[in-house]
Amino acid sequence: MDPLKIEQQLEVTVNGVSYPVAELSAEAQAQVTNLQFVEGEITRLNAQLAVYITARIAYENALREALPRSFQ
Repeated sequence: MDPLKIEQQLEVTVNGVSYPVAELSAEAQAQVTNLQFVEGEITRLNAQLAVYITARIAYENALREALPRSFQ
């Protein structure tokens, strides 16, 4: 097989059954595309949330350090 022509056969698994995406109807392929987009957005948002949680922890720690010792 020509290494420049290697293509991975995409499959989607639903209820334990795998389907080659290339063999699905156009409507089903569109839904796979929609799912891929949504999964990507969820991943992106989870990464963004992790940044915000880390920032919150840093701000809480900085606030603790900035408070007068008599209130701690």
